Amino acid sequence: MAFRAYDDDLRRFTEEFIRFDTTGGNEAAAQEWFQSRLADLGFETYRWEADAERLATHPSFPDDPAEIETTDRPSVAGVLEFGDPDAGPTLVLNGHADVVPADEGVWSADPFEPTWSESGAELTARGAVDMKTGVGVCVFAALAVTDAVAESETAVDGRLVVECVAGEEEGGIGAAAAALDSPYPFERDAAIVAEPTELAPVIATEGCLMKRLELTGRSAHAARRWRGVDVLDLFETIRDRFLALETERGERLDHPRYERFDVPLPLTIGVVEAGSWASTVPAALIAECRFGVAPGESVDAVEAEYEAALREVVEADEWLSAHPPRFERFSIQFEPAETDPDAAVVGAVQSAMRAHGLDATDPLGETYGADNRHYVAAGIPTVVFGPGTIDQAHFPDETLVWEDALVAGEVVVDAAIGYLSSGA
Repeated sequence: MAFRAYDDDLRRFTEEFIRFDTTGGNEAAAQEWFQSRLADLGFETYRWEADAERLATHPSFPDDPAEIETTDRPSVAGVLEFGDPDAGPTLVLNGHADVVPADEGVWSADPFEPTWSESGAELTARGAVDMKTGVGVCVFAALAVTDAVAESETAVDGRLVVECVAGEEEGGIGAAAAALDSPYPFERDAAIVAEPTELAPVIATEGCLMKRLELTGRSAHAARRWRGVDVLDLFETIRDRFLALETERGERLDHPRYERFDVPLPLTIGVVEAGSWASTVPAALIAECRFGVAPGESVDAVEAEYEAALREVVEADEWLSAHPPRFERFSIQFEPAETDPDAAVVGAVQSAMRAHGLDATDPLGETYGADNRHYVAAGIPTVVFGPGTIDQAHFPDETLVWEDALVAGEVVVDAAIGYLSSGA
């Protein structure tokens, strides 16, 4: 049975999944439902929870286990076997259950109630793009592979694993745990992560460095502001130097998968808090910064570059020299990742894309990070491929063109059959 025959099932599945609010570590109820659905559909199921002390040894996560929230955050998976499963490869189809928060005040409707366009061609909800639809695509693609193998006279050996992990938005808690300590009694040979890629094959993803900058100035009455030292002025000087370095680094980057980006290694200062009163010169500032890390770079090396840029500013400023800023890591660090374009799973995805009329000439790089990095670090070649666009991810009124989900499913089915049949 072809993938499109599961259209109604996929719609219902995705609707149910979306109705679970899986923000802020609240994946447990959704994952219980997901595991039950996998079992009902004939999968052998697995379940694991990450260990905070184990994750604290991983470079992505804080060194203090108390800062890593893993309690009651299960990851689940379902396995389908073909022929002699140990004689063939194992392909993982991966997605995540968690979603980012949704401010209902800027949504047109309840973000956790799936809303279809009048024609049924578009789905709007938190998670429609990132990435509960993609997870559903993986489930029904695996079932469609089973149908195709049963209808074919071609012998296929191997396994498909459909994986729904917790905490991707917080550094990849479930995927990192699975990469460090496999929850399965078999090896994993390749993976497809169904993040939104606009139906393009992505084999390189950036990392990111998260740093918190703290500045101290001198307060003064607004009527005598020249007697103070305004931290906003200090911050603007530092920000200008950081943006100049962002440009320098982008111009230095020689990577064919990032040529399409005007800003290939983006810096974002997403949080700035300064001052305490409108009539007082602000004397304290905290800024939280995210710095892009290219494939082939290390987070440590990028950190050293930005720290050197900050020192330049500090050494050139009398006040900053006497009151040096604090500039420390916080939160989660993402390592970059890249899969060899000649890997069998990349070829399988490209062949399947061509079979469905998609441009599969050159795999791409992306400026975001994803769970693929954990599998690549574990020696598992991984392609990121899925429906929807990153331009809609984390946005209000997050919307997916449903046809993309159906095409993605067709491609994943053919890619999985091609990969398993290759004996890779």
